[in-house]
Amino acid sequence: MPTASLLPLFGSAAGPGTLGGPAGGGAGGGARKAAGPGAFRLTEKFVLLLVFSAFITLCFGAIFFLPDSSKLLSGVFFHSAALQPPPPPPGGQPRAPPQPGGGPVAAAAVAAAAGGAGSLERIRADHERALREAKETLQKLPEEIRRDIRQDKEKLLQDARGRKEAGAPGLPQRLFRQPVGAVGQEPSDPAVRQKRDKIKEMMKHAWDNYKRYAWGLNELKPISKQGHSSNLFGNIQGATIVDALDTLYIMEMKEEFKEAKEWVEKSLDFNVNAEISVFEVNIRFVGGLLSAYYLSGEEVFRKKAVELGEKLLPAFNTPTGIPWALLNIKSGIGRNWPWASGGSSILAEFGTLHLEFVHLSHLSGNPVFAEKVMNIRKVLNRLDKPEGLYPNYLNPSSGQWGQHHVSIGGLGDSFYEYLLKAWLMTDKTDEEGKKMYYDAVQAIETHLIRKSSGGLTYIAEWKGGLLEHKMGHLTCFAGGMFALGADGAPNDRTGHHIELGAEIARTCHESYDRTSMKLGPEAFRFDGGVEAIATRQNEKYYILRPEVIETYMYMWRLTHDPKYRQWGWEAVEALEKHCRVDGGYSGIRDVYNNHESHDDVQQSFFLSETLKYLYLLFSEDDLLPFEHWVFNTEAHPLPVLHKDNGNKEDDQK
Repeated sequence: MPTASLLPLFGSAAGPGTLGGPAGGGAGGGARKAAGPGAFRLTEKFVLLLVFSAFITLCFGAIFFLPDSSKLLSGVFFHSAALQPPPPPPGGQPRAPPQPGGGPVAAAAVAAAAGGAGSLERIRADHERALREAKETLQKLPEEIRRDIRQDKEKLLQDARGRKEAGAPGLPQRLFRQPVGAVGQEPSDPAVRQKRDKIKEMMKHAWDNYKRYAWGLNELKPISKQGHSSNLFGNIQGATIVDALDTLYIMEMKEEFKEAKEWVEKSLDFNVNAEISVFEVNIRFVGGLLSAYYLSGEEVFRKKAVELGEKLLPAFNTPTGIPWALLNIKSGIGRNWPWASGGSSILAEFGTLHLEFVHLSHLSGNPVFAEKVMNIRKVLNRLDKPEGLYPNYLNPSSGQWGQHHVSIGGLGDSFYEYLLKAWLMTDKTDEEGKKMYYDAVQAIETHLIRKSSGGLTYIAEWKGGLLEHKMGHLTCFAGGMFALGADGAPNDRTGHHIELGAEIARTCHESYDRTSMKLGPEAFRFDGGVEAIATRQNEKYYILRPEVIETYMYMWRLTHDPKYRQWGWEAVEALEKHCRVDGGYSGIRDVYNNHESHDDVQQSFFLSETLKYLYLLFSEDDLLPFEHWVFNTEAHPLPVLHKDNGNKEDDQK
């Protein structure tokens, strides 16, 4: 309504005798008369607008600034909902009679009044509490204030983690069923049980010293008794803790497992601005977390594994989908090692993601992980293989091989291992993985496997068609691989594959036995009149590697030949004599020297692999049986995904 139309109404209400009217007389004085009727109406307009503005301001203030104002308004102003009759109860039952006391409108008014009073009381109480806290804070010393702030921040972070864990956003709920063989029986032979107890004591020595001197860091320096961190993990910490989780579990070191789990819950953080090795973080952290979940059923391990897996996905953002070797997990920017054949990715690195990523899809319900690693196979199957062999280098941009260097040791090794284990892990339904594995083994036998003049079988390296008669410690895993895959070998070659595994095991044992310390060198050669001996100084070191003991374990399980336990115990005695120090276990710089020169690093894989394989070597076969478990290349056991679903957890969507 226009303001002018309001003025007569406002003036008539005032009537005679009001301020400014004719009867105002001398009280108003001449000044008011001089103002005249027109000026009086302007004042009325101003007063009206002022009152109207104040009313509007009051209403909007009540709506937006009073606590629970929406509830107050709904109870006081919007009675229509309260007046609607409630729906009839199910089943045609009669509705309860209305309660005395004025009906729903009166009840709503009472509730609104009570709610308004409660809101005002809350405001007053909050205000008084804030004043008290401010007064107390001002009386504290600066150091106390900073300490309180730190404690509050830690509590908020813990609460946030707890809410995330409880909500499990994005992950399907699962009914956990522990796979067969997570816990085994005691060895029946007292001598074997005593040896296994000794290996458990070695694990306790390694763990206790890590906890004492390097807790929360990646690895331990046992001589200098401090932490050691490798740039392989960027700023991610706790490699030894995550790597050792499943070893602690199967050795029934329950208190140690509990403290490790608590550290993972509170301190394992992947939100770091750092460049990591995709391969190393996958096999140690993702593999360790997956294995810990499958053994214990603790949900924190599943969530952490999937969280880390998601952070690794940007590594696959290349033209071919072949992942980068290195990834900044904050920015998602990847690159390859600068020394790797023209910016190539490495076969053993991009080929050693399959087991973990298939399980990430299985546990998360997200197929993207499995799709990424299946795409790697598509790229490989489109390529020609020189002599049926897989070179160690593949360019992720062009999708073409780099230099033609083939090795079953470093740069190539675990690619072949994962072809076989992918087939086994799918309950032998992954026919593509099976074919790729056995075709590769045939090419390896034809072009790389040779026998020395002394009768030792070894696997040489192939460089552009020429053989280098060198075998690395890493290559010694192949004895166990050949034996593990013997059962599915084509053309009735099961016995041949078992024998091939046994021959590789013997050669690798000789590489240990021909040193002064009875520990194997990093690499050994078969030329210049030597066999199974390191001839170069940079190949004479031993860094607590597990591959020889790994092969002993597989050969024992598959043949029960007692010599494998005997050879394993020889390794235990050598480790205790030469590698054990007050602060843990250290590698050796020269295994041919009679005097120890320690490298001062207790590798995380010593706890994850070397000690685990020794423990399994002296355990019964019912602990992590091969028909129900496969081991990733860091010795983390992952369950076989049985096609009959008999051993799979049920999804509860």
